[in-house]
Amino acid sequence: MRHFMGRCIPQPLRTIILPLNLSKTGEAYERLLRGDVDIIFVPEPSKSHQDKADKLGVAFEMTPIGKEAFVFFVNVKNPVDTLTVDEIRGIYSGQITNWQQVGGKDEKIRPFQRPENSGSQTALQKIMGDTALIEAPREDVVQGMGGIINQVADYRNFDNAIGFSFLFYSTELVKQNQIKHLAINGIKPNHDNIRNDTYPFAKPFYAVTLSNPTKTSRDLIGWVISPQGQELVAKSGYVPIDDVVVSDVTPNDNKVK
Repeated sequence: MRHFMGRCIPQPLRTIILPLNLSKTGEAYERLLRGDVDIIFVPEPSKSHQDKADKLGVAFEMTPIGKEAFVFFVNVKNPVDTLTVDEIRGIYSGQITNWQQVGGKDEKIRPFQRPENSGSQTALQKIMGDTALIEAPREDVVQGMGGIINQVADYRNFDNAIGFSFLFYSTELVKQNQIKHLAINGIKPNHDNIRNDTYPFAKPFYAVTLSNPTKTSRDLIGWVISPQGQELVAKSGYVPIDDVVVSDVTPNDNKVK
């Protein structure tokens, strides 16, 4: 949630909590554990970061402040519009290797992954559960939240690729018409389906501190979960934890037709 602070925190509060730092999920958790920062806005921690916290004898205090969707996407030329949760696991475990197995063309599936401890790679690992994840070729592990999307979109002759990200990044940061989001179990990843928890991979994101947070951190978290803070969460492109009346940025159609 690197852009949450920059887009959501109003100027008066910024003067209280400076300096602000924008970093990727894994780096944000490392900075929190080192004591470089007091609070971060992120998805849930990876197993590696949770284990590291345990070894340091500290605990993460996690306050849900909004909801987001973990999404899978393919080249717009791919005829596949929806996958089941089991099919996602099959693709990323190597059990499903051809698009024809899930209603597509007779082409080998090229599944992309992200670096270890990144927010989206952690989300994929949680979806996989006890199912072993295939190891991606190094050239397929892309190093930036926008980078993986740019690679998929740019592979005009690679219509067989599949990637993943969070809805905010794939819709707000990558304005390219060469990729499309996949529905999961027939449910599209839009704000309505995130809000009502029908989209299978709807996930909260958090304000995270260590135990005994500072008063400034507590005050900031209190503001973010207040009606004013939640309105700005919604206006920034995320789904608030409470109902807030704002203009939605995603289509309202819920099912694949």
